[in-house]
This record gives sequence, structure tokens and C-alpha cells, in this order.
Amino acid sequence: MPESIRIGDYVRGPVTSSLDITGYAKIGEFELSDFLTRWESLHDDALQVIPERIHPTARIHPTAIIGEDVIIGPRVRVHEFSTVRKRSVLAAGVSVGFGCEVTHSFIGENTVLGHQVGIGHSIIGTDAHLSANLVIAAISLWNYDMRVPVKEIVLHGPGDEEPYRCTTSRFGGLIGDHVQTGSMITIGPGIAVGRHSAIAAGVCMGSSIVPAASVVRSSSPGAVIEPRRI
Repeated sequence: MPESIRIGDYVRGPVTSSLDITGYAKIGEFELSDFLTRWESLHDDALQVIPERIHPTARIHPTAIIGEDVIIGPRVRVHEFSTVRKRSVLAAGVSVGFGCEVTHSFIGENTVLGHQVGIGHSIIGTDAHLSANLVIAAISLWNYDMRVPVKEIVLHGPGDEEPYRCTTSRFGGLIGDHVQTGSMITIGPGIAVGRHSAIAAGVCMGSSIVPAASVVRSSSPGAVIEPRRI
């Protein structure tokens, strides 16, 4: 298990929107746990410098709910009955489908969220495609009171190595650029998926690191990770 997880090994920072004048432009330079610790203050700083919190070219359906601290870039589309809240960022060209919920998450440029996708406290890369009925959970089930989580999220490797500590009780996943998923998937809390990977329909897994260019398939018990053949 790596002692350090560099976000830039998974996710490219935004380059085509007003986010390039904020700390989000350097998201790839952060170590994951350091970013999670500083995320709220970094977002608050971004709100102070961006010229427009919601870009005028964004198309938001009247039934969608957008939080007052959300940043939405150019050419973003948010469809019916979706909610985006709690310091979330939708970078340029993002599409959020019908009935989604995005909470305190960064969604990279040109990424597509299918219908009824739920994402919490996560970092999603560019050009990813997350299909319908996917959930990225952010809080461990093993908290005594899940309304006030205290159990730290960690990532476990395949062996007996020490887990990677996220230094927070709320973290869903780090999903790399160009990742594709099937439908009816639950991942997290605490998962890192490398670039150009694919997660097949029906997978349920968390607390793992998936190498770049892998395929994750549902199996009994657990899930199987294997190299992706393109």
C-alpha cells in the first residue's frame, strides 16, 4: 500500500474554465489526504476569485437544486430533479443526468453522470462516464451514529500492508480520468480507481486501490480486478 497517493496520478486538473485561476487548477499536485484536509478552505478561496459562480452557458433544468456554494463551469448540463450541493464543482462540459445527487465533490471536465447517480465527497477525473444507478458512498457503515461519523476512511491493499489513511471520516472515491462504469454499482467509502479503468455492472466494493487500465468484475465473494484489454 503506498504511503502517499498523488491525485495527479489519477486526475488531470481543469484547464478550460475559470477554475484555472483557483486552487483547483493545481489539484493534481496535491497528496490525497492533504487535499481532503484542505478542501473546504480551498473551495471557499475559489468562490472569492472566480468571476461567475455559475457560468452563463450552463444549462440547469428548473427542477434541479443547486447549492449556494456550488461552482458550475461552462457548457455544464444539469438535468431534471438533480441536486448539486455542499461545495461541489462541476468543471467545463460536465453532464449530470436525471435524478442525481452530487455532494461535496469535484467532477472533472467533460465527465458524464448517468441517471440516478449518487456521489459524495469524491474526486472524479476528466472524460469519465459513470452509468445509471451508481453510488459512491462516503461514510463507513461501522459508525455508531452515521449522522456524526468518526471512523476514519482507509484504503486497504491486497496483502498485510498498513492501510492508507485518508485522515477524514468522509471520503467516497478518487476516480481517474477516462474511467467507465456499468450500471447498478456501489463503490466506496474509500476507493481509488486508476485512469482508463472499467467497472462492470453489479460490482460492490470499497476500501481498495484499482490500478490504471484495469477491469473490475463482480464475483462471489467480492470483486475481481484484472488488466483491461482494449
